[in-house]
Amino acid sequence: MGIRLGCIADDFTGATDLANNLVRAGMRVVQLIDVPPAGAAQAVDADAVVIALKSRTVPAADAVAASLRALAWLRSMGAEQVYFKYCSTFDSTPAGNIGPVTEALMDALGTDFTVATPAFPDNGRTVFKGHLFVGDVLLGDSGMRHHPLTPMTDSNLVSVLGAQTRRAVGLIDHTVVAGGAEAIRARIDALREDGVGIAIADAVSNDDLLRLGAAVRGLPLVTAGSGLAIGLPPNWGVEPSPAAARLPPPGGHRAIVSGSVSVATNGQVRRYLNSGRPAFRVDPLRVAAGEDVAGQALAFAASHLDDGPVLVYSTEPADTVRSVQGRLGAAEAGELVERTLARVAQGLVERGVRRLVVAGGETSGAVVRALGVTGLRIGPQIDPGVPWCAATLPGGDTLHITLKSGNFGGPDFFTSAFALLDEEAA
Repeated sequence: MGIRLGCIADDFTGATDLANNLVRAGMRVVQLIDVPPAGAAQAVDADAVVIALKSRTVPAADAVAASLRALAWLRSMGAEQVYFKYCSTFDSTPAGNIGPVTEALMDALGTDFTVATPAFPDNGRTVFKGHLFVGDVLLGDSGMRHHPLTPMTDSNLVSVLGAQTRRAVGLIDHTVVAGGAEAIRARIDALREDGVGIAIADAVSNDDLLRLGAAVRGLPLVTAGSGLAIGLPPNWGVEPSPAAARLPPPGGHRAIVSGSVSVATNGQVRRYLNSGRPAFRVDPLRVAAGEDVAGQALAFAASHLDDGPVLVYSTEPADTVRSVQGRLGAAEAGELVERTLARVAQGLVERGVRRLVVAGGETSGAVVRALGVTGLRIGPQIDPGVPWCAATLPGGDTLHITLKSGNFGGPDFFTSAFALLDEEAA
C-alpha cells in the first residue's frame, strides 16, 4: 500500500514540526532529508513521508524546482494527498516562495483550488479575518518584522499571498469555519465559482483545525503550517497511539548547537547561560578573520562533554546581528555561521555526542547534511512543534536529534529536551 500523505516542507525544522503533529495524531512518519535520488522509490513503512527541503529563502525558481522533484517522488510512492508546509509566521517575500511553490504544485496536480493557513494555536499562531497573530499581537507588530531574511510587516495574509500569485486569493472566515466541514465545503464551492484559486482559512483553535481537516478531505493539495496536520489523520481512520512515537533507547554525550537569532531562542540561550552550564559563543567576525573558531569550540566542548550538555551558539539579539551583517553582508554572515556550526556538530558527533539539540532552520539544514543524515524517525514531542527524532549515522550508530524552529520552545527548552529523553528511556 502506498503512503497516505506526502508532505513537502520548506525547511528542516518545519519538517519535523509537521511530522511531530502527524505522529501525535497517530500516524507513523518518516522524514527524509532532501529528495531521494531518481529511481530510489521503495517500500516505506510509514503512513506519511515528509520531505525536508531548504527552499524557504532560495530564489523562487529554485524552490519551485525542488518542490516539484519532491512531488514527483511522493507521487511515485502513491501519496493520496499532498501537503505543502511553510512556517507558522508565513515567512516569505513579495517574490515568494509560498505563492510560486503553491501554484506550481497546483498545476502539477491539475487542481484549481487549495487552502492556506499557517495557524498553529498550540504555539500562539492564529488567523482571524485573514490576519495572522503571533501570540496577542499581529504578525506585523511581532519580532518577525525584524527577521534578517524574510521581514514580515503585513499581517493580512490575503494581501501577502495575493502579491505572490497569479491566482485570486480569497478567505474562509471564522464564522464559516465554526459551522463545520459542510459549511467550509460550501464556501469552497462558492469561492471556486467566483474564480478564487487559493483561500486563506481562519483558525483560532485546534477545533477549527479539526473542522478544516475534515473539510479538505479529497483535495489533492493542502498548504499550511504544521497545525492543520492534526486534522488530517482522522480522514484515514487513524487515531492517536503512543506506539507511533516510539524511538530506540538514547545514549552518549549531550550537546546543543544554536544558530537561530529569533526572540524565543535568544531567551532560551540566556536562560541556559544564566544557569552556569558550559557554553561557547561563535563570533562570525572571528570566523571571517580566519580564526579556527570551530576548532576552539570543539576543544572547549571536549573538556565538558562528560558533565554536559554543552552549548555552542551564535545566537545574538537583532541589533547585534544587524551590526555583523552590516560588516560582512547578510548572506556571507549567515553562510559563515552555518558552515562553522555544521563543522562543530560533526566534531561533536565524532567525540561521542548521540543526543543533539539543534536550534534554527538554516542551522538544522546545514547540520543534518554535514552529518550525512538522510532520514529521521519521528518520536515524542518536547514542546509544541518540536519532537525528538532518531537518525542512523553513516557508521550505523543511532543519533537522537531534535531540530528546533527558532521561534518554538519554552524558556527552558534546552534542559527540558534532555529531561524528556531521559524520562522516555526510564
